[in-house]
Amino acid sequence: MELRSILATDCGSTTTKAILIELMDGEYRLQVRGEAPTTVEAPFEDVTKGVLNAVMEVEELSGKKILNGDQIITPQNGSNGVDIYISTSSAGGGLQMMVAGVVKGMTGESAERAALGAGSIVMDVLASNDGRKPHEKITRIRQLRPDMILLSGGIDGGTTKHVVELAEILAAANPKPRLGQNYKLPVIYAGNNKAVNKIEETLGEITDLDVTENIRPVLEMENLKPSRDKIHDLFMEHVMQQAPGYKKLMSWTDAPIMPTPGAVGALIEMVAQKENISVVGVDIGGATTDIFSVFQKQFNRTVSANLGMSYSICNVLAEATLANVLRWVPFDIDEKELTNRIGNKMIRPTTVPQSLEELVIEQAIAREALRLSFIQHKSFAVNLKGVQKERTISDAFEQTDSGETLVDMKELDLLVGSGGVLSHAPRREQSARMLIDSFLPEGITQLAVDSIFMMPQLGVMANIEKEELSEEAKKAAFEVFEKDCLIHLGTCIAPTGKAKQNLVVLTAELTLKNGNQETHKIQFGELLRIEVPFEPVNIKLTPGKGLDIGSGKNEPIETTIYGGVVGIIFDGRGRPLDISKDPKQRIDDLKKWSDAVNEYPNFNQNSNS
Repeated sequence: MELRSILATDCGSTTTKAILIELMDGEYRLQVRGEAPTTVEAPFEDVTKGVLNAVMEVEELSGKKILNGDQIITPQNGSNGVDIYISTSSAGGGLQMMVAGVVKGMTGESAERAALGAGSIVMDVLASNDGRKPHEKITRIRQLRPDMILLSGGIDGGTTKHVVELAEILAAANPKPRLGQNYKLPVIYAGNNKAVNKIEETLGEITDLDVTENIRPVLEMENLKPSRDKIHDLFMEHVMQQAPGYKKLMSWTDAPIMPTPGAVGALIEMVAQKENISVVGVDIGGATTDIFSVFQKQFNRTVSANLGMSYSICNVLAEATLANVLRWVPFDIDEKELTNRIGNKMIRPTTVPQSLEELVIEQAIAREALRLSFIQHKSFAVNLKGVQKERTISDAFEQTDSGETLVDMKELDLLVGSGGVLSHAPRREQSARMLIDSFLPEGITQLAVDSIFMMPQLGVMANIEKEELSEEAKKAAFEVFEKDCLIHLGTCIAPTGKAKQNLVVLTAELTLKNGNQETHKIQFGELLRIEVPFEPVNIKLTPGKGLDIGSGKNEPIETTIYGGVVGIIFDGRGRPLDISKDPKQRIDDLKKWSDAVNEYPNFNQNSNS
């Protein structure tokens, strides 16, 4: 079925955003976008009010009649209304879960992966071997009051003792849900199938128990989809039913409402699959930073719940340390003054930087929040633990470990940033620098940002399951993602390996679209930007002695890359990045790198340092 128009909303904790997508000359494009404050809390206590206000703005901007009173007109009738309406939500704190598994590093971690992949915030991971006594676990469950609990453990047909003990601890805690006093807490059991009867005896009466397929049916396999689907279903049935106004909202939508991060993850998974590429996506918010990745066709998501740019900015400072934040600040600043400025941001979290110095400091903190979140992500996105892989002779030489991270920066094709500090940076050059400095891409990597944070709406669109709508909705999601959502910043090219000062680390020979040819030699410690729009460039890259640009030491590469609004950035600073401890040298280097990409024009000339 051809869709002429799609209305999609994302109900965030502070803002509800609406977008209108229409079929124009055979392709789907974003027409307009509206936003309004979210109305989950008093005095309104009805999420649909904020939705209607955001849709009214879309009506005004598009000149199209979409509402009839407080009803959305569907399907489209002549030029009025829209064919489908869909929504995502993270209002009311999103979906908060606890997970439990027998072995923390195995079934516990698999359960955490399933919950994170479904878009939840994992409040705690309980495990038989987590070092806590039963009464401590019971107290913890009672304190946290999650929206739901995912219990897993044991391979199918294995021993049932430990997973039953975990169920008994849950029963003893008799947890009460966070929202709604009159219903039982949803518990999903996705463990050893031999223990199902025992689990039903223990938890069947006091919780709303759902049994699904085992997350680890055998040691060497993860089966996360059934649990992820069940979490989505229960999110709709239970959590959303309790939040003010959601029942009404659910009756309007043409597809189930998805948790915002789950929708973003679904979109990133779809892009990686369709293009057959490795992708890392990041969403840095006020309170949390979410990182999504697809490497070796495996999807992972992590939430760094205490690393954000407003409410949890002081946590970033505490975890990163002052010295690490300061290493990104290209002027002299007293440590006490820096601490005070960060404290002010925590007291007034919704303020935006008022001066260029404040902006530079905020972007320095963002680099550390992103860097730390990515370290957490790498330690979580690993091959299955507890699995003895068959080893070949070459593996023995490489000393690979079964718990090794899947994240390989040389394999990374696309790095996408979103969230206020990246999407709304005054200059795109600043977004590009923040992504490069915090993720340190290696080899050849495309950089992009989400222009206005519409990945959640596109994610839910790509996941519509109604057969007659599914294919067309997927096509719409992908076309709008490519043409309107992504702002292509350009390509980062970074050789890796040990290099010395003043040596040439890379020679690049470019053939531009107009036929012009250029050759550039990049020295160690240098950043170089070439302005090239989003168009193909044929390039031959020859790494310096002992260095690697993606196909092995000393091996040249000939390929096609793309420019973008920033262009092509050659990063000759080495990996890992070594910033001088000497304050004068550090400031000189930072200014040089900043000038090279035109990050803060006029700032370095006017800076009082």
